[in-house]
Amino acid sequence: MTDTAAAVDSRTATAANGKVLLKVEGLVKHFPITRGVIQRTVGAVRAVDGVSFEVVTGETFGLVGESGCGKSTTGRTILQLYRPTAGHVWFDGVDLTRLKGNELRLMRRHMQMIFQDPYASLNPRMTINDIVGEPLLVHDIIPRSEIPGRVRELLRLVGLNPSLSNRYPHEFSGGQRQRIGVARAVALQPRLIICDEPISALDVSIQAQVVNLLEDLQDRFHLTYVFIAHDLSMVRHISDRVAVMYLGILVEMAERDEIYLHPLHPYTQALLSAVPVADPLVEEKRRRVILEGEVPSPINPPSGCRFRTRCPIAQERCAQEVPAWRELRPGHWVACHYAEGGGIM
Repeated sequence: MTDTAAAVDSRTATAANGKVLLKVEGLVKHFPITRGVIQRTVGAVRAVDGVSFEVVTGETFGLVGESGCGKSTTGRTILQLYRPTAGHVWFDGVDLTRLKGNELRLMRRHMQMIFQDPYASLNPRMTINDIVGEPLLVHDIIPRSEIPGRVRELLRLVGLNPSLSNRYPHEFSGGQRQRIGVARAVALQPRLIICDEPISALDVSIQAQVVNLLEDLQDRFHLTYVFIAHDLSMVRHISDRVAVMYLGILVEMAERDEIYLHPLHPYTQALLSAVPVADPLVEEKRRRVILEGEVPSPINPPSGCRFRTRCPIAQERCAQEVPAWRELRPGHWVACHYAEGGGIM
């Protein structure tokens, strides 16, 4: 067993015995569509439409799906960067949706976010010293005179030269900028970090370095991650449990190996069939599932099962009934009328 695999298995064991740190229940986020001079509401983009899951302390919870399925909106709504339309988000027993003003600001020091784009998430007019030190200043964690020293420690922690702290973001590569974003996220020593596709904008050669850094920091500071991504192979590498999202809802959720070895939902099966396998003999025997058609609009999602318009095994019932979110196997949840039949694999 490799060191990385051992570390993931160790975190999985810890998570299994840990307490719930984050509980998302019936989370809904609709963005209104307005028209006219008086901005009359004529509809809504149903970006997140009833998502529920729990994350325990020390766990890495993977959230995957196609672009536009609502993953990033879910992450931002959890942190209350977007206020939810409905539902609840409990962090360590506190309902964040009921907090405002200073109460919410005090809770946010325990929750941070690593953004997808390292070019857009850093203020180009601020030095690295100011960017990484800003959370310490805003939350008044340490005296102002000690912030430069703390920033240098954080830069060393993420593998950057502390002597570069007076430079500006444009003087760094994409991978270095993302390390700066990581340093900013861990500056307050949070308990939960939402990783919003933190490697998708980076070169492939840099992606593994950033993921290894995140794993090292998790082991060192006992962090809990919600890891949002569309790269299924990377999610399998870093996550303890995985949830699959489609058009604003969860369609499947299980432990990492269970969902990759025994997927039950046709959408999950189609996604996994597109992940390349290093063994040419195995790759040759695999069945590739090609989904036809476009993802429906979140403004007007299909009736019944939202995946039915692209599902190869859809039947009349799928258009009339919303599939129940049910635990088909221990710890393995799925929303499909015909999951027992093995789907399309």
